[in-house]
Amino acid sequence: MKRVYVNEEWCLGCHLCEYYCAFAETGKPNMALALKHQTIRPRIHVEEENGVHFAVSCRHCEDPLCVKSCLTGALSVKDGVIRINSDRCIHCYTCILACPYGAIVPSDNGAVKKCELCVNTATGLPNCVQGCPNGAIVFEDSEERKVSV
Repeated sequence: MKRVYVNEEWCLGCHLCEYYCAFAETGKPNMALALKHQTIRPRIHVEEENGVHFAVSCRHCEDPLCVKSCLTGALSVKDGVIRINSDRCIHCYTCILACPYGAIVPSDNGAVKKCELCVNTATGLPNCVQGCPNGAIVFEDSEERKVSV
């Protein structure tokens, strides 16, 4: 199963991954026009600790606590990707409390949101990966990652 991984040594802390993520949600063809005068609410977040920048996003756990904690079944796993059915979400935010990575956040419409790996992109790559100027974010299989690290 492919997942998004971040190499902290290469992360510049530029936050472009956040903008590409927010842009992906708009469905519009032009990022500048889509995000102009907008407060972005990306599904990936760049954090900094002790001078090290790193991006936080859903890890699509094999045994996801967020899915187990969801009272209505709004969170489910399909093909290894944890997905949200916003119509079933009752905004209890139990999944936010259960996620050990802080990867689930409230959305503007009351439901929760999280990375769903941009499963519908033409390239098959999540937008944050495509937009990272330094190649710090990669989309690869965990087995490939063990070999390359």
